[in-house]
Amino acid sequence: MPGGRLTQQERQQIALGLADDLAYAEIARRLDRPTSTITREVMRNGGPAGYRADLAQRATGRRAQRPRQAEAREPGAPAPLEHGRDAEAVRAYEEMFTDVLVQSGLSRMMAGVLVCLFTTDAGSVTAAELVRRLQVSPATISKSIAFLESQGLVRRERDEGRRERYVADDDVWYQSVMASARSTARLAEVARQGVGVLGSGTPAAHRLENIARFTGFVSESITRAAEQARDILATKPAGAASGTGTEG
Repeated sequence: MPGGRLTQQERQQIALGLADDLAYAEIARRLDRPTSTITREVMRNGGPAGYRADLAQRATGRRAQRPRQAEAREPGAPAPLEHGRDAEAVRAYEEMFTDVLVQSGLSRMMAGVLVCLFTTDAGSVTAAELVRRLQVSPATISKSIAFLESQGLVRRERDEGRRERYVADDDVWYQSVMASARSTARLAEVARQGVGVLGSGTPAAHRLENIARFTGFVSESITRAAEQARDILATKPAGAASGTGTEG
């Protein structure tokens, strides 16, 4: 039943889904469960890299045997976050955002790192904070950061305490869109070269000419729009304090 406790078999299906790098939403769909249920189950039992069905089952049994602590809020209500945010809504949003980045080609772990960076009020995070939020090893975070940094998606800086912090600049989206535009322009160029090779006026050449015209137009339009809209990324919301914010 969607509203009941997860069974051992369902936990095994979750583990298999994680091994296949399925999105939480897809695992939830296959089990006929809410995505939030799968998200909570995984994150409280080792995270996506450390989830084990048998260990999760035993941990659930131990939790069920503990005396329930009195809670000031209503039973079942999520713990409040900063700025009055709804914890369940935030987790669901972060999962949805991660799924979108995975579908764009990133691994789930790298997508998770970027989502942490994009959704933090402080504007940057440390390796320890990423380890705690994503429930993975420091080595996994280090590997993900190294790749994202090589792609220009993340940069490093040091705070006043000389701790290394990771930052996803606002300009990342501009650079990403421009890289996509260059790739599309290259496709147009190659398609256009094929017209001469296959012979102008032939069906194959006509097809390639259409591809070249379409992708060339799209590339030029994306480049023009990105240049015109670039300043939007640096726009601060009304009433925002200047400088780097802090969470809390």
